[in-house]
Amino acid sequence: MTKILQIETSTEVCSVAISENGKTLFVKESLEGLNHSELLTVFIDEIFAENKLSLNSIDAVAVSKGPGSYTGLRIGVSVAKGLCYALSIPLISVNSLRVLGTFAAKNAGNFSDGNANEKILFCPMIDARRMEVYTSLYNSGGEQIKPVSAEIIDTDFLADYLTEYQVYFLGNGTQKCKNTIVHTNAHFEGPKTTSAQFMSNIALEKYNKKEFEDVAYFEPFYLKNFVATIPKNKIF
Repeated sequence: MTKILQIETSTEVCSVAISENGKTLFVKESLEGLNHSELLTVFIDEIFAENKLSLNSIDAVAVSKGPGSYTGLRIGVSVAKGLCYALSIPLISVNSLRVLGTFAAKNAGNFSDGNANEKILFCPMIDARRMEVYTSLYNSGGEQIKPVSAEIIDTDFLADYLTEYQVYFLGNGTQKCKNTIVHTNAHFEGPKTTSAQFMSNIALEKYNKKEFEDVAYFEPFYLKNFVATIPKNKIF
């Protein structure tokens, strides 16, 4: 019985879950904004205490590796690495977009008429500010058909795919794109937020394949370089 602690902090959602053999058992999460530094370790303590579980009962920690919020990813990965080091258990990383895309593909019947229709695609989007998103594309079998990239959304985005497929846009990047991607085959149903509970199947798959990260050297997948700016002094 493989128990995995799952951590998702790539967006404004701070989410923790515990899964067993690929099935989500417990979830704690907040959708209220970037307060991961305050909530993450509290949620981890609470999810174990409330369900009378010991940290020593888990076999691995899975964490969203990005792309996504620079600060959120740093916090999630740092906590995950600390737990793995302290407990001497493996670290598993999962791509934030893959989690959304494959979860939607497996649960498409809940929000689409497709039911594994091969003419359906899933486009997870994570907000990257302004009109840019981190995105990828997955088919109805959960297979990636377009690599992860940072894209500026305009009216031609995925135009070739939209002529042939029903495309479901997912994630927190969709809200600002709804008025730009206007096509009869563009749909905005499906999960709008990331969640640790979505990664259970992928985490178990990677655990069984022993696809583990080096706890000492693993870094998040930022996709773009983080650039810090220095505010200008105001002149009165």
